[in-house]
Amino acid sequence: SGFNSIGHMDTMQRRRHHIGHYKEGEEFIQNVFHALFLLFPGKEKSNLSSFWLQYEISKVVQCLQAKKKKKLKAQGKKSKRLAKNLLKAPDNRNHLSLWKLYAYLEWLLGNINDARKVFDTALSTAGTGGLKSPQLCSLTLLYAQLEVELLESTEGAVMSRAVHILTKLAEGGPYVPYSGQVLSVNVLKARKTYEHALQDYLSKIPIPDQNQVNDADQLVNLVGCYALFQYLTVGIDAAVSVYAQASEKLEASGPKKCKNEGENFGIENFPTALEAVTLLHTNLLRFHMKISVYPLNPLREALTEALKRYPSNQSLWRSYIHSQRKSHNASKARRFFDGVTRSTDSLEPWLFAIQAEQMRKKLIENVQRADVGEIHSTIPETGLTNRIIALFEHAVQSENGTHCPLLWRMYLNFLV
Repeated sequence: SGFNSIGHMDTMQRRRHHIGHYKEGEEFIQNVFHALFLLFPGKEKSNLSSFWLQYEISKVVQCLQAKKKKKLKAQGKKSKRLAKNLLKAPDNRNHLSLWKLYAYLEWLLGNINDARKVFDTALSTAGTGGLKSPQLCSLTLLYAQLEVELLESTEGAVMSRAVHILTKLAEGGPYVPYSGQVLSVNVLKARKTYEHALQDYLSKIPIPDQNQVNDADQLVNLVGCYALFQYLTVGIDAAVSVYAQASEKLEASGPKKCKNEGENFGIENFPTALEAVTLLHTNLLRFHMKISVYPLNPLREALTEALKRYPSNQSLWRSYIHSQRKSHNASKARRFFDGVTRSTDSLEPWLFAIQAEQMRKKLIENVQRADVGEIHSTIPETGLTNRIIALFEHAVQSENGTHCPLLWRMYLNFLV
């Protein structure tokens, strides 16, 4: 059958079907995982299990995006079977990140109550590390985020399951499943605990440490949990101020150059922590705008600032395009794209600039083809077509663009 893409490839739509997971590619990838499993000892084996489950989850997400119910059901069964088998292995039983992935898988498949049971079981067996345990913080943050996404408004959120989960994490005692109410005394105590924990973390940032990676991850999870807690119990402004406080401190303590040797001191992983905190901040603003009335400007400002600093972050670009779709004035976004493409070598700004124009073109064509007989065929939309071709031309002339197969395929696809 000629050449097939191996395994999972996100590619352009081909009329009705996506190019997805080819049988040969899938077999190859499964064989690789099986072969590697025999070679790795304890901790590495657990990490490999996490990667394998993440790969299975990516396939479930793809089925969800393509809205293929039959395929989703079959894929869900396979992925769940794998998750259960991985968790049966003696090394993995107390591996919290695997439990987290399994619960997330159940949630994606729409089995919310089963997912809650898995989360509750994992939190009950995780011990009483509280805010000092990175894995526990990470698990709690995901659980709380998923619960918050089910809320239809922030009214009465103080009594929600998410607040219960975040309060229990701050208490640091054994976890008790949600019974339908949260005591306001516990909420006040938890707020104080979060505040002190964050202050402690931020005050020790500039000291180089052996566990830099863990420290950076832990700080992101802590900021995420505290901001979400503030959002549910006080409001969006309180959450934004937590992000602002953390970002300010992280910016101030970024790796600085020594004058003599040109070496870095400070914590190297904190730029990635700053990026992760920014992402949490913009995602929360987007969510808040979805469930209540809130101005677009704070989100736009946060995104433009973040993208100047991280021009290759795809999630931030997606949010930016999504926020710009509501605007009828394209010139501001075009100027911003132009500025970013001039100041960086990364390809993402080009790809997303092209995508934004293509979405605009599609929107205009749909409007012109509204039910008014044959009139649409006499007004071709040439201005945007020429602009998109010009963007492609500039993009493929850049050093990275010349060697990017995706860009060339998009260009050919557009011309066809």
